[in-house]
Order: sequence, then C-alpha cells, then structure tokens
Amino acid sequence: MFAYIWPMALVIMLNILYQICAKSVPEDMNPFAVLTVTYIVGAIISGILFFVLGTRDGGLIKEYGKVNWAPFVLGIVIVGLEVGWIYAYQAGWPVSTGFIVQSAILAAALLPVGYFLYHEALTWNKLLGVAICLVGLFFINFK
Repeated sequence: MFAYIWPMALVIMLNILYQICAKSVPEDMNPFAVLTVTYIVGAIISGILFFVLGTRDGGLIKEYGKVNWAPFVLGIVIVGLEVGWIYAYQAGWPVSTGFIVQSAILAAALLPVGYFLYHEALTWNKLLGVAICLVGLFFINFK
C-alpha cells in the first residue's frame, strides 16, 4: 500500500511547493530566464540522483541509448507548462483557484485520452466525477 501512496503524496507535496515558487517569481523577471535557472538546477539534481539512486550497470550514456521521442517532446511540454504557470500568475490568477481550474479541466480532457490511447475504462463514476468537477468550477469562479 505504501508503494502505491508515497508517489502521489510526493506529487501533491511538491505541487504545493511548485505553485508557491511559480507564484513567487519576480514579476519583472523574464519567465524564460527563470526557466534557465530552474532547468540548470534540475539537471544537476537529476544527475546527482541518477548516480545516488540509479542503477550502476551501464551508466548514463547507456541509458541515453534507450531514448525515444518522448523525452524530447516532454522537454518542450515542460517548458510550456512552466512558462504557462508563470504567465498565469503574472496575469493575476490566484494560487487558490488557478490550479483547481486547471486540474478540473485537465481531468475532463484526460478521460478521452485514457480511453482512446490507453484503453482505460470509461465508467459512469468517472463521467459523474468530471461533471461534479465542472459544476465546482462554476461555483469557484462565480462572482
């Protein structure tokens, strides 16, 4: 059970810290300059963690030999996500609702993705859950 729960707990805790950091970026700093610092730190930490936690039976170069298209596209996507959040917060999105809006819409959008690309079950419970999320969006954004 712990092996199932700890990754999600990590994602949740780090998402809270992520949102705080993204909201705390200086408004007069170019978001792409922010990301250069962010990704330099991320690359260093990833390299250290690879050697501390990764397998040692071939090294980093051997791992790079396994690469496909996904890490390259993921890099582009991550830059878009990061800069999107920085711009959203600079545009005035509140940290308390921006992530909720994004998450609810994302949940609705990922249902057909899961169904068509990964053959995940599309159940009435999931559809009802998304409907409730969308109704919740109305109330969160209602003025």
